[in-house]
Amino acid sequence: MLYLASASPRRKELLQEIVPVFQIEAPTINERFIDPFLTPERLSYEEARLKAYAVFSAHPSSMVLAADTIVLLNEKVLGKPGDALHAKKMLQEESGKKQIVLTSYTFLKPGVEISRTVKSVVYFRPLTEEMIDRYIATYHPFDKAGAYGIQDEAGLIERLEGSYHNVMGLPTEDLLCHVKPYL
Repeated sequence: MLYLASASPRRKELLQEIVPVFQIEAPTINERFIDPFLTPERLSYEEARLKAYAVFSAHPSSMVLAADTIVLLNEKVLGKPGDALHAKKMLQEESGKKQIVLTSYTFLKPGVEISRTVKSVVYFRPLTEEMIDRYIATYHPFDKAGAYGIQDEAGLIERLEGSYHNVMGLPTEDLLCHVKPYL
């Protein structure tokens, strides 16, 4: 049995495209134990591993997949906004700029660990206050790193370099190359 160590509806949707049967078990971990001085790349990598091992410890004869996505703007990590005001501020900062999206994943099964980080580059359109307000009211981006979802048809994104699914939170193309043989 494969366990997806995530409560993200987007990760569930993406994993269903390549593995039709799996169970969801969101890990209960305290990410604050991770060293705050890690680079963003290493932070994402270690958070994915921590989540995977938390679930794997409960199911050591099964398979586990966990992921962690970090959005970087000017080398600063953008988390998830706490409220509409915070989301608006984040989107104003992102307006007309380039950001880096890193998704790390860890796949575990007895005797196997695959941990990788996939990078994509997202270019935002210049956003008006009206566009931002409408986006927040329509899509409620409070559970999304960077205060947006690339899958939302809102016209925020000018272009993307890399994996669309990576920006959604699970790089399925990379999983197909590196994990699919073990499933």
